[in-house]
Amino acid sequence: MHQLLEKVFLPAFGNDSQNGRHDSAVLSMTDKRIAFTTDSYVVRPIVFPGGDIGSLAVHGTVNDLAMSGARPLYLSAGFILEEGLPMETLWQVVCSMRDAARRCGVQIVTGDTKVVDKGKGDGLFINTAGIGVLEHSLLIAPESVRPGDAVLVSGDLGRHGMAIMSVREGLEFQGTIESDSAPLAALIMELIATGVEIRCLRDLTRGGLASALNEIAEAARVRIVVEERCIPVREDVHAACEVLGLDPLHVACEGRFVAFVSASDAERALHIMRAHESGSGAAIVGTVQGESPSLVILKSALGVSRILDMPSGEQLPRIC
Repeated sequence: MHQLLEKVFLPAFGNDSQNGRHDSAVLSMTDKRIAFTTDSYVVRPIVFPGGDIGSLAVHGTVNDLAMSGARPLYLSAGFILEEGLPMETLWQVVCSMRDAARRCGVQIVTGDTKVVDKGKGDGLFINTAGIGVLEHSLLIAPESVRPGDAVLVSGDLGRHGMAIMSVREGLEFQGTIESDSAPLAALIMELIATGVEIRCLRDLTRGGLASALNEIAEAARVRIVVEERCIPVREDVHAACEVLGLDPLHVACEGRFVAFVSASDAERALHIMRAHESGSGAAIVGTVQGESPSLVILKSALGVSRILDMPSGEQLPRIC
């Protein structure tokens, strides 16, 4: 995906609004700044432990806006339906989107529906767009990251990917692993309102923490060092990853983010995050230790350091 963006889409569509390589574009309109994002959802199965494609679409779009520090306001929803999709399934998904939008404080204001032949759509796909407003003067983007900044994650990693895989592949683990899909905007707005000096935010979707850190290190031209023992991963998720031969740091989340904040604000940010439902498992996991080369270094519990690479391919297809 990283190569696809860099070699195909950015050369074709690139402009100044995309220079930040962020989850949403920040645009200036008269005296206000707005954030604009779009996303598509093809998760299989449509319903999974802890959510469904409808709530996932709302949470994912709202979270992309929040990563720019924007307060989400409006969404669009486009549905591609396969001929023969049960109306009960569609109604369940639509109601789930409605409820998720209400919880997030956003409105779904426009949309579209298309139907494709049976066998050509795999049930249901959703495309969204989102608009939010920035009510602060911070530049929350990779170029704001500085040596000395602290790196925090908002909670345990890898649950969404493992929830999808357990259902899709018929795997049975001790207990049910539920997706971490959740809206993050309220927590981000609280961090901003309390004056935490936020440098950069990124939600840990495709490619997980490893992908997010590598993208930010490359864009900011910095070296990031993280401590493996500090990174929260539940035991059942870790065990599931071992069975499937996956690294939890490469597995997608849908309700987690990484935050780069000034070192002086790290403990205060951690306290605020842990007091919030969406960040109760937050932890400080590393620091930005210098400029070039652009690398992510993972220190193991034994003190051994290794390079944490970008995932080399899509390990878990169609999980969002």
